[in-house]
Amino acid sequence: MSKAMAGEWWEVELREVAELIMGQSPPGKTYNQSGKGLPFFQGVSDFGYRHPTPRTYCTAPSRIAQPGDILLSVRAPIGRVNVADQQCAIGRGLAIVRPRDSTDARYIECTLRYLEPRWQAVEGGGSVFGNARRADVERLLIPWPESGRDRRAIAHILGTLDDKIELNRRMSETLEQMARALFKAWFVDFEPVRAKMEGRWQRGQSLPGLPAHLYDLFPARLVDSELGEIPEGWEIRPIGDLAEVVGGSTPKTERPEYWEGGTHHWVTPKDLSGLSMPVLLDTERKITDAGLAQISSGLLSRGTVLLSSRAPIGYLAIAEVPVAVNQGFIAMKPRRGISNLFLLRWAHAFHDEIVSHANGSTFLEISKSGFRRIRIVAPTQPVMNVFDRMSQPLYRKVVENERESRTLAALRDALLRKLISGELRVKDAEKFLKERNL
Repeated sequence: MSKAMAGEWWEVELREVAELIMGQSPPGKTYNQSGKGLPFFQGVSDFGYRHPTPRTYCTAPSRIAQPGDILLSVRAPIGRVNVADQQCAIGRGLAIVRPRDSTDARYIECTLRYLEPRWQAVEGGGSVFGNARRADVERLLIPWPESGRDRRAIAHILGTLDDKIELNRRMSETLEQMARALFKAWFVDFEPVRAKMEGRWQRGQSLPGLPAHLYDLFPARLVDSELGEIPEGWEIRPIGDLAEVVGGSTPKTERPEYWEGGTHHWVTPKDLSGLSMPVLLDTERKITDAGLAQISSGLLSRGTVLLSSRAPIGYLAIAEVPVAVNQGFIAMKPRRGISNLFLLRWAHAFHDEIVSHANGSTFLEISKSGFRRIRIVAPTQPVMNVFDRMSQPLYRKVVENERESRTLAALRDALLRKLISGELRVKDAEKFLKERNL
């Protein structure tokens, strides 16, 4: 242990305060697709609180992460942190960081998140991926307040913000599930029509998700169509009738006048890949007026539905800011009377149908012309309007949660740096949060 700063702050090697367990992939013969055994995580691509279906028997009990264990990625990108929420096996892309004192777990987790940028300098010995060796992890120096009370207080402050962000995520996830269920019931399963046909829904009565006043909006029979049975009075139409479909491009990156000082949001599929909800609030890069002039589709208005059209097909979001798009998108601008939420839910529910219209030898891509021709079941205008009215409050709450979580994450990151560096005193941070009712 070496003293690194004045007062009550030290720096310690990670191995002094935590046990390190490097992952090891089980033998290939132990893998299975039957859902038996423990969930298995090879590395950073498996990270997330939503774990995949169990697919392996674990033959290395010492390398089983327990709920609450800190997981650290040791292959590129090195240094990402997560926490196991269930028992799982880990591969060689991960290490378990198990605090020697369980009361220090949250502090160590926060500190490792703070130190993530340091790992970018680790070259490692991998020929394809950079690797952090066991010695690299064990000797990592971390700030260490001498007082356990200070460590717990810092963890509590940062954890309070993380907990609020996680609460928002769970709430938004529930709202998303409700919205998708509503779309499926009305426009995939045609449940209101079937309920009327089978006598389960009578005028003046309500069903779950179907208030009584909606009764007359839905027909009482299904009729044959090229897409199978559909509600009487509804139509089969190409998606191009419901939305203006456009794409984009990339201004030449070697032309600084297209990029430097840019103010217009320019979106790529990468911007959508990390979204937990289908809400786009910002983009990694911005372009200038000159750059925007190079993109024929120009600046797309807020409310445009974005669908990645290649590598992979299917990232989805509604732009909550005006955006220009690159060549990796199908952008849907709703036509008059069409709900952008209907388009969003349709693209999610019929992902496989969309992919079936793609082609390509190197990677699958769906063209704008091929996309426009996809035939869908279009409801009557009154049903479209009611669906939008019922869906918008759910979606707007998700947007509100996402905006708040972005603000909280920025605050957490600022406090993280200042608290763990010792620049900000714990009692001042506690006062700051109390004044903001956090």
